[in-house]
Amino acid sequence: MLDLLRVGRVTRELPTSFLFMLFTCLNLGCYRAKLILFYTMKKFSFLYLIPVLLMLAAPFQTSADDFVRGDCNEDGNVTIADVTTLIDYLLTDLWPGEVDPTQPTDGDLFTYYVNSVPFNMVYVEGGTFWMGATDEQAGDYDSDETPVNRVHLSSYYIGQTEVTQELWREVMGTNPSNFLGDLQRPVEMVSWNDCQTFISRLNELTGMNFRLLTEAEWEFAARGGNKSQGYKYAGSNTIGDVAWYSSNASSKTHPVATKAPNELGLYDMSGNVSELVNDWYGSYTSGEKTNPTGPATGSSRVTRGSGWSYGASKCRVSSRNRSNPSSTYYAMGLRLAL
Repeated sequence: MLDLLRVGRVTRELPTSFLFMLFTCLNLGCYRAKLILFYTMKKFSFLYLIPVLLMLAAPFQTSADDFVRGDCNEDGNVTIADVTTLIDYLLTDLWPGEVDPTQPTDGDLFTYYVNSVPFNMVYVEGGTFWMGATDEQAGDYDSDETPVNRVHLSSYYIGQTEVTQELWREVMGTNPSNFLGDLQRPVEMVSWNDCQTFISRLNELTGMNFRLLTEAEWEFAARGGNKSQGYKYAGSNTIGDVAWYSSNASSKTHPVATKAPNELGLYDMSGNVSELVNDWYGSYTSGEKTNPTGPATGSSRVTRGSGWSYGASKCRVSSRNRSNPSSTYYAMGLRLAL
């Protein structure tokens, strides 16, 4: 029923003479012309809104091509809901069920460059989740993962992988890592303070505003965000499928993205290297929170995900660890946020 209007989005640039023709069609009861006029109206004058709304709200009879004229939401009736549907279309250019192609959706991938070195960021649509030792942890948790609390997050972007040695070297000019030989391994032997310097230079080079994740953002993404299947580890209940950890890593890091991703397409959220986040380490508190950023002060920063030197229990999505801001470790790196 909306075929002409869908094609007729070119009417954004309709000449005035054509508008007069549409008015004539209105008087003759041309339904499609009414819709085209209603669409072009927002480009020319809002003064026509009231009369056109009245026309659309009026009852119509079934036409020869077997649709109810005025039934914009295609529910078989012509009601004020059809007017609302058309108004929504005028404001968004989207009919019910259509997705705005200009807006990212959960898991969409975006590639950035530092000179010729690419790195990918994944869009995480905001949502609400239970943070901490939830049921799938099956008693295998530490006291600092409680109490479980409900967290609301806005949308953000997260690195598809841990920051690689290649990207770090391109930004900083040096590679501090202990495990060399493959630049696609995650960078390690970097402190929280080092990460701040790296991010500052990265932002200068890209003109963007990269940062470290908050602890809540990290856990939400590790759990799979709004696509979460409730796994114990990031992407699976079988740790060997998704993580390099003490039982399979042969005491070293491995190139990123060589294990299976989680529900959002993120790699190594469990294992390989532990990931520094922005929050100071502190005890959880009860109650709902919106975009929490952790304690205001502290002596150590949170790390998440654990790495090749840790056992399976520390690689769980709710497990927490910490590091002095100036300390480095050969199983600790970072992942970017935006």
